[in-house]
Amino acid sequence: MMTTLDSPPLVVLLDDIVRGHRPRTEAGSVPANIPHLQSPPFDRFGIAVATTSGELFSSGDADLPFSIQSISKVFTLAMALGADDSGSLWSRVLREPSGTSFNSLVQLEVEHGIPRNPFINSGALVVTDHLMERTPDAAAQVLRFLTGQVGHQNGRQGPFIDEMAAKSELSSSSRNLALAHFLKEFGNLRRPAQAVVENYVRQCSIMMTCVEVAKAGLFLAQDGRGVQGAVISRSEAKRIGSIMLTCGMYDAAGEFAYRVGLPGKSGVGGGILAIVPGQCAICVWSPRLDSKGNSLAGTAALADLSDRTGWSIF
Repeated sequence: MMTTLDSPPLVVLLDDIVRGHRPRTEAGSVPANIPHLQSPPFDRFGIAVATTSGELFSSGDADLPFSIQSISKVFTLAMALGADDSGSLWSRVLREPSGTSFNSLVQLEVEHGIPRNPFINSGALVVTDHLMERTPDAAAQVLRFLTGQVGHQNGRQGPFIDEMAAKSELSSSSRNLALAHFLKEFGNLRRPAQAVVENYVRQCSIMMTCVEVAKAGLFLAQDGRGVQGAVISRSEAKRIGSIMLTCGMYDAAGEFAYRVGLPGKSGVGGGILAIVPGQCAICVWSPRLDSKGNSLAGTAALADLSDRTGWSIF
């Protein structure tokens, strides 16, 4: 049976999930090449649910900011599609699972500079390049979009770019620069490679809480409508959800679909955004990752939540 969104039951359920899934050991790993992701304590765990009826539920460390990393790719894709009147974006990036590492150089060369999907790094660089046609500071544009979707914060800081972290991450972004130069060589990057990578790294370095990510992603659960009106069309919201389901969890999208049954997008900062179409957006965060780069505790918690609520697209 699908659970109802009455406040006490869902609040109790989220508290129980936090108790059951908050890490007790340092299992898993953190990204070795991103210095600022080494610091969060292993036992951090937060979860938030923003509903289409305007309610918000959270538990654990849901109000602590974390680096959203590749979760940003969902928002940049939505922004690019929302401004893409010609439909040209889909001539530059495909919509297929990669089957290889999210930062594979070999696949990009074999496939002549057309990335498999917008959620691997090469695809996200193309999307960022597409956004930069409207403004050279695409990362600031992404931040403004997220701030608008999150809405009034009651005096809280809201989303922000951790510029020091971005600078540190950029210093170890040789592979992303290589991907950008490959794209440039194949004619699939219109802006300078260095500028595109800088914007990409800065958007990945946006800091948000679980509450903020859930609120920002809610437009995907309500036919493309955000707090300030239509972000994308209903059909585009459906299609982004389908790409999240098939490509959103690095090379473990099939396993996530099997265990959780919802469109999701993870980031190596330990966050996962999941969408229940027509009902809610969920964000869970726990920094320790599995071998595929997805939050260990976060994935387990979403599988548990799906089982206990009946939230699934299947």
